[in-house]
Amino acid sequence: MATTLLETKGLRYVYPDGTPAIRGVDLRIEDGERIAFVGPNGSGKSTLFLLLNGTLRPTAGEVLFRGRPLQYDPRSLRETRRRVGIVFQNSDDQLFAPTVRQDVAFGPVNLGLPMEEVEERVEMALEGVGISGLKGRPPHHLSGGQKKRAAIAGVMAMEPEVMILDEPLSNLDPAGSEEVMELLEELSQRGTTIIISTHDVDLAYRWSDRVCLLADGMVMDEGRPEDIFGDPRHLSGSGLRQPLILEVYDEISKRDLAAFGKRPRTVSELVGHLSPPNLRWMKVPPETEVGERIHPEGIDSVGPGRDKSEEVLVIHLQGGRAVVETLDKSVRIGRVIVYDTDGGDPQALSSLLADERIDLVGVMGTKSRAFAEKNKIVSDIGSNVIDRTILRALCGEAVLVITNGGMVEHAKRRIEEYCRQSGMKIEVSVVGRGADRAGSTPVPAPANAGKRR
Repeated sequence: MATTLLETKGLRYVYPDGTPAIRGVDLRIEDGERIAFVGPNGSGKSTLFLLLNGTLRPTAGEVLFRGRPLQYDPRSLRETRRRVGIVFQNSDDQLFAPTVRQDVAFGPVNLGLPMEEVEERVEMALEGVGISGLKGRPPHHLSGGQKKRAAIAGVMAMEPEVMILDEPLSNLDPAGSEEVMELLEELSQRGTTIIISTHDVDLAYRWSDRVCLLADGMVMDEGRPEDIFGDPRHLSGSGLRQPLILEVYDEISKRDLAAFGKRPRTVSELVGHLSPPNLRWMKVPPETEVGERIHPEGIDSVGPGRDKSEEVLVIHLQGGRAVVETLDKSVRIGRVIVYDTDGGDPQALSSLLADERIDLVGVMGTKSRAFAEKNKIVSDIGSNVIDRTILRALCGEAVLVITNGGMVEHAKRRIEEYCRQSGMKIEVSVVGRGADRAGSTPVPAPANAGKRR
């Protein structure tokens, strides 16, 4: 049963000049949720966030943390801000110390922790965001993405239960944005409740567990992303558009090209709607012809452990690959090996990298990216790793994903969920410590997979 972490009742806030900013907001935020507040400029997102961690005191109503109203004496506020951390939209508003290390240490020092624990927290936070090498640098000498990471590290060092980020991707280039969202994914896997504000409906749709539409200081609507963005009535008057993936899905649905299933939230899920699961991309010998029936025996891209007696029908050829119809749906189409850098055998990794059957390498997570750079491992997939890995496996390729911690199980679970929903088959295995948690068995397809309208 979900536990309510943060709650607001009749929350109102009026600025000293008489401008109303928050007008009667009632919210319940559950432990471990990922929530996106979406709304136009001036809708009250930043003000609401400052109320949630006690920086502002409400004009009326109250904020509760684990069922207890916030108190506004200095001692209580220190404890609130330790448990509910906030990262401002502009990192320069948050970074002020002479060096990155001193900045990250500021919070733990003010908690009165022993210096040994302070140093330990600082090192872990800097390593977690991937900027350990910058701890002696002045914050104002950092790039926009590095500043954002330093600001997040300062909050992480407080070990909060909730992390609130106001427009976390503002002023970042695409690579920096991807790295920050990957970091938030890691924090979420550790159990941290994450709350963000954003104008990016595509981000809110694919990332969040719940979306809250905010306008004129009020929550106009809230719910699952597919419900909020899937119904134009919810977006009416909000100044927001439908996510691009949903626009494409609606168009292919009108043409009766989409298979049954829930609305897709990622590119890989969208692809899963485009054709019944007995159609596959596969590497084939150069002499193969359209209309030929072939056995997958000897075709590396099908993956080990397959039934080599199954026949497939070649219906299209393109550059050494074919679209084939599997006459038996039990044929697998690709494989993913997840390597856990925390407990993996370096020899096993060397063997995997030397394996000619590995077509691509993906690296996921700041710690694993540093590991890859240190070991001079070239990453073919460096962003949106899980979805791109699924797409490459659907094309019959074998992908090695290098990651660590909770991301190991998360990657395997996401691929399993995709296979269950789409009826596709991808063989997934885990190497290293994460294998004990995640397992390494192939994912079975459901009996009714692939039914179309």
